[in-house]
Amino acid sequence: MASSSRLDAKIPAGPLDKKWSQYRSTVPLVNPANKRKIEIIVIGTGLAGASAAATLAEMGYKVKTFCFQDSPRRAHSIAAQGGINAAKNYQNDGDSVYRLFYDTIKGGDYRSREANVHRLAEVSGNIIDQCVAQGVPFAREYGGLLSNRSFGGTQVQRTFYAAGQTGQQLLLGAYSALERQIGMGTVTMYNRHEMMEVVIIDGKCRGIIARNLITGKLERHFGHAVLLASGGYGNVFYLSTNAMGSNVTAAWKAHKKGAFFGNPCFTQIHPTCIPVSGDHQSKLTLMSESLRNDGRIWVPKKQNDTRAPGAIPEDERDYYLERRYPAFGNLVPRDIASRAAKERCDAGYGVGASKLAVYLDYAAAIERYGIGEANKNSIHNPSKEEITRMGKAVVKEKYGNLFDMYKQITGEDPYEVPMRIYPAVHYTMGGLWVDYNLMTTVPGLYALGEANFSDHGANRLGASALMQGLADGYFVIPYTIGAYLSKEIGTAAIPTTHEAFVAAEASVRERIVNLLNIKGKTSPEMFHRRLGKIMWEKCGMARNKQGLESAIVEIQALRREFWSDVRVMGGADEFNTELDKASRVADFLELGELMCLDALTREESCGGHFREEFQTEEGEALRDDEHFIFVSAWEYLAESEWELHKEELVYENIKIAQRSYK
Repeated sequence: MASSSRLDAKIPAGPLDKKWSQYRSTVPLVNPANKRKIEIIVIGTGLAGASAAATLAEMGYKVKTFCFQDSPRRAHSIAAQGGINAAKNYQNDGDSVYRLFYDTIKGGDYRSREANVHRLAEVSGNIIDQCVAQGVPFAREYGGLLSNRSFGGTQVQRTFYAAGQTGQQLLLGAYSALERQIGMGTVTMYNRHEMMEVVIIDGKCRGIIARNLITGKLERHFGHAVLLASGGYGNVFYLSTNAMGSNVTAAWKAHKKGAFFGNPCFTQIHPTCIPVSGDHQSKLTLMSESLRNDGRIWVPKKQNDTRAPGAIPEDERDYYLERRYPAFGNLVPRDIASRAAKERCDAGYGVGASKLAVYLDYAAAIERYGIGEANKNSIHNPSKEEITRMGKAVVKEKYGNLFDMYKQITGEDPYEVPMRIYPAVHYTMGGLWVDYNLMTTVPGLYALGEANFSDHGANRLGASALMQGLADGYFVIPYTIGAYLSKEIGTAAIPTTHEAFVAAEASVRERIVNLLNIKGKTSPEMFHRRLGKIMWEKCGMARNKQGLESAIVEIQALRREFWSDVRVMGGADEFNTELDKASRVADFLELGELMCLDALTREESCGGHFREEFQTEEGEALRDDEHFIFVSAWEYLAESEWELHKEELVYENIKIAQRSYK
């Protein structure tokens, strides 16, 4: 059953390029004295959570922040490598707010909400200014100007970066702002705390139940509003580029309390990851998309070619992205690059021991940079060795830590031999459905960053996750939350002895006791691994009706087995990582089923959602705009039971077309 009656995206009226500025100027405000009476809970301390908590506290609100890590600095945002987009047009290569907006909508395969994406493009420039002011050490050109590079899906250079550790540097900036507020007493920080439940009173979100992961104690916390900035759910696949602790629990608890889940099947597969080396692995390593700036991707033209890459002459190499997509070449969007790599490997052209890899080659870039350096230094007729030496120095400056990381993991020197890469689960475009204010379908409950569905459609362009997280935290939620909180200034803090808090804590305790009392034979890790195998094989880079239907049956059976055979060591009132893991896996086992249901329902291919039944003659994604130009927003009813609500997407400023990067 599908319905659209309960979804109001609250998109402001007026022309697209004026919506945000007009709305920002008219949204209700909370005066400084009243802000001091209002408490806000923020779950997660990555870029979205840390920036939101710091900004709201700076504005005068009382803020409580929670993270399950030992420090906010360990949030998974720190792992982002390649960069952050902004429409600054520093390169004078034709960039603009509209072009960033257009590239993002097109990159998302026309499944994004126009108003949100335009707002994102508008505030992108402010983010860079904010971060520079915080001291984020962005790369700079020789003259001191900020440097830019290209990312997939664009034909301009708009990606600001700090070597291959952009996420780390941006997070340290947001963390510094957060720590300043903690020091001033305006933010109370709860490290090693995991949100286990949201508390609803009279239809509004009024707080959370959190578990102290050191002592096991359950705690009740009141808030006039709760902001979920808890990241994505890529670890439902077990093997992904996410930190091993990344989970869906906070968002899933909100979903089961009434927050609709948007586009759960839209998963991004990143094309440049170090290939799986064996069954012992529990984590995959990302090689930044920035490497596609200068690296050339290829496979041998001969099937099952076992020669070393250096022994394969140029005319026997297939630079398949350059061949298939001449206009964008190696910088096509991630979903297209990933599927192209899979297609070549499936056809027998893969490299390495597993044959599930392609080459990412820097030889041409090293030569090009070396010649440029020789010219700059007036070295005439340089030798091949001199060119190589100078070229390597330039590459080392731009990408050195990524090259070092690859060498440490694989034992191969990417300055000498091409990297081997293969697609892996990376980012999730789906998440809690939110309106223009970033509020979920539960009043007072917001979702920011990767935890919401909002800006990316069916595929996220590279370097836009950091942009969205910081946009939501620094420049969107501080304004939009006023629309709700301005009506809450008369609400006194609700004591946590309220029956809703008592009932919520009791339900969390009951679930923990149930997990501990099963005393089966199988570890939570093994169930997670088995779920990931089902998801990757049947709801991964390619999906089909038969596979999805069987996946749903398999996941339901696996869930029943979990609740009868999982073995959780240790007790409830202590530091117990096995219990933490089991609780998170239980949520993944429910989410996995919804993802497969969503993928089964969406009978088209778009972005990261590739249904094998719906493709062009050339193997590209075939959208069905007549029937599926909507956001899937799923309402939880009962176990294995959801109702689909649709937010119809309207494009008034962009001509919808079949996506082409040729």
